[in-house]
Amino acid sequence: MIARRRFLQTVGGGALAGAGLSVGLGAGVAPLAATAQVDATADAAKMPRLLVGCCAYSYRQALTHGQMTFEDFIRKAVELRLDGVDMTVYYLKSTDPAYLASLRYLAYANAVPFSGVACGSSMVQATADKRAAVLADIKKWIDVTDQLGASHLRVFAGSLPRGASPSEATGWVVEAMKAACDYAAPKGIRLGMEDHVGVSQNADVCLEVMHRVNSPYAGINLDITHFKPTPAADPYAQIAACLPYATVSHIRPLFDDGTPIDLDRVWQMYANAGHKGYMSIEYEPPPGSEPAETGVPKLVTQVRALCQKYSTV
Repeated sequence: MIARRRFLQTVGGGALAGAGLSVGLGAGVAPLAATAQVDATADAAKMPRLLVGCCAYSYRQALTHGQMTFEDFIRKAVELRLDGVDMTVYYLKSTDPAYLASLRYLAYANAVPFSGVACGSSMVQATADKRAAVLADIKKWIDVTDQLGASHLRVFAGSLPRGASPSEATGWVVEAMKAACDYAAPKGIRLGMEDHVGVSQNADVCLEVMHRVNSPYAGINLDITHFKPTPAADPYAQIAACLPYATVSHIRPLFDDGTPIDLDRVWQMYANAGHKGYMSIEYEPPPGSEPAETGVPKLVTQVRALCQKYSTV
């Protein structure tokens, strides 16, 4: 087992160097032109392509209480001029193939791509039977992702069970991700493990899982808000370290502790890395603050401006 801090310093440090950063608190960002310009002679692999997305989770209150349907959410994407939407499966009224086909058709008819699908399956489970059940659940959602015509599924690692060690939990995640990626690969679907609350909330664990799974169908659903500061790296350094594996990215304006995120700095890192993907808003304001109906459009405007500033599209 690779020591966690050493792993981040070696693997993550290389990723940071590629992003124009140095490991450590207050890492700087390499300068970037105010607006990215398409250069016909440039290497296409290095061109950033950052698209404006939104997670259905942003409208969870309306979706949960029947004030909005997934059909409404797709139409809302047209209204907000989004480049794509992330379908959080908690709000699917059914997994019936006819219903999924109707959503796929409606999205196409409105020129709204599905940037991905997000399930709540957590791979850290204390018993073999529970881990087998979670793998079966992930496979089910891979099939749903395929039926919707999407190419990405978000999964969770999960919280550490009582009595389990971090190394055991990481091994369980690796085992499940390998099997799930083998199932997803023939369908052309990539799995993104979110750096969510639990064992994957630090970049070193995320990178170790990616290294050990070693599959092009394994990635990190990079939520920029969740990383905890460590002596080895601040949240911005951890974001940069994970960028080579980033799939869909979840965007909020605040870190989990309520500290404002320097979104311009984050976009510079993505652009310097030549990232191509959806910057998908996951609106989750503190209690009593602005509701999604008005808060999401404001954040869309901010995200769109950043994508236009730092992207070739």
